[in-house]
Amino acid sequence: MPYTPLRALRPGATIAIVAPSGPPSPASAEATPPLIESLGWRACMYPSTAARGGYLAGPDAQRAADLRAAYEDPGVDAIWCIRGGYGAGRLLPLLPADLAQRHPKPLLGYSDITALHAWLIGQQQLALHAPMPGSDLVKPERADDLAAITAWLRDGLPAGTELRAPQPDAEMRVDGRVSGRLIGGNLTLLAMLAGTPWQPDYRGAIVFIEEVGEEPYRVDRLLLQLQLSRALDAAAGFIVGSFTDADYPRDELMRGLVALGKPLVANWPTGHGTPNRPLPLGAQVTLDADAALLRIDQDVLLPGIDPPIDRGLQRT
Repeated sequence: MPYTPLRALRPGATIAIVAPSGPPSPASAEATPPLIESLGWRACMYPSTAARGGYLAGPDAQRAADLRAAYEDPGVDAIWCIRGGYGAGRLLPLLPADLAQRHPKPLLGYSDITALHAWLIGQQQLALHAPMPGSDLVKPERADDLAAITAWLRDGLPAGTELRAPQPDAEMRVDGRVSGRLIGGNLTLLAMLAGTPWQPDYRGAIVFIEEVGEEPYRVDRLLLQLQLSRALDAAAGFIVGSFTDADYPRDELMRGLVALGKPLVANWPTGHGTPNRPLPLGAQVTLDADAALLRIDQDVLLPGIDPPIDRGLQRT
């Protein structure tokens, strides 16, 4: 069954900005509220966005507390992770297993945030794989990515929407048409989750993967982890996003994914590369590999109907 749609954002809505993984730079954290406000919304910066603890945005308990508080606050309309890095997976045992079910709202991010997306999908909640303010959207060259996710958040994302790969990799394409639930994200995080209670259910799913900074032999090892866990055998089809900042692992992707003979589209414009277009994880979709097209088969974001709560609160 399709997961329950989320609400799009009305003008004046409040977006919680949290740092579940690594710390943002002071400059990007400072630039985030004006960016959100320029879109007609309000940014509520949570303590983790100002915390520093080496490669983590403060202690695990603080980062988990920020997420819990953002979900439980009725004045927060959406949650946007300021950046990835490392550390979101450390929060999984600290977060209530039904938190998002009790307080459904959009959560946006990618990269290390794949761990939280898997947590959401495990609660039968939709998740938005999308660029993040502190690592992407404060950069002028990301204007088109910002416009893409802003349009979803403002106008909604209805069933029947079609997304396309404008320049699919013809050599890696496997033709066919298949429907299923869209899951996935960063390959390293998907491999990390294998065999844990938060591993996504790959059975009949359309699996999206992307990666950054991993040499081909490391990609081979990550794919092998998913092969040995039988996850890839259970999937119905694949979407391959960007693989950047290392030699492109064509041979490894051919062996690990293309050889399975399931519908596949490569060079999808999502991931750490440019562009980085949003994807609705958890949604029922149809992948038409022949046309390099992904059709969204359920409502993901419905136009908001309730006025936002005037809370007038900054958590920094």
